[in-house]
Amino acid sequence: MVGPAEARGKTVSKELHEWLVSKKAAFRGAPYRDASMAMCALVASADGSVHAAERKRVESLIAGHERLKHFPPDQLLRLFNRHIDRLARDFRCARGGVLREIAKVRDQPELARAVIRTGVVIAGADGHYAHAERQVILEVCDLLNVSPTEFGP
Repeated sequence: MVGPAEARGKTVSKELHEWLVSKKAAFRGAPYRDASMAMCALVASADGSVHAAERKRVESLIAGHERLKHFPPDQLLRLFNRHIDRLARDFRCARGGVLREIAKVRDQPELARAVIRTGVVIAGADGHYAHAERQVILEVCDLLNVSPTEFGP
């Protein structure tokens, strides 16, 4: 026979497990995937262009990113490259669409922070956190209602 304390413990444990499963599932959904790839493209093109070597470096980082590993790499790279190609054709027009894609996680604070962290990883991958990349991170923090102090100086 299970006592009242044990029953409460099992209920709390079950609720915690369900909450964790729901959080994990959120990182497997299309909004996180799409916002992350848009963020990668926006940071990579922060200075207005993306050179072939930089594109390859970012593609490599995307393929190896821990939070993105459960998505098919070709799917991620297709999304990233689609954004990059659009930004290369008409930066000002495409930038608005990229920001709208990122904004889709605004009401999901954990996803918003994860998308920003992905951008920070991309920005610092070459060992140099350029001013233009920092500005993109700050802009996205503002867009997603997240304090930039959470992500360093």
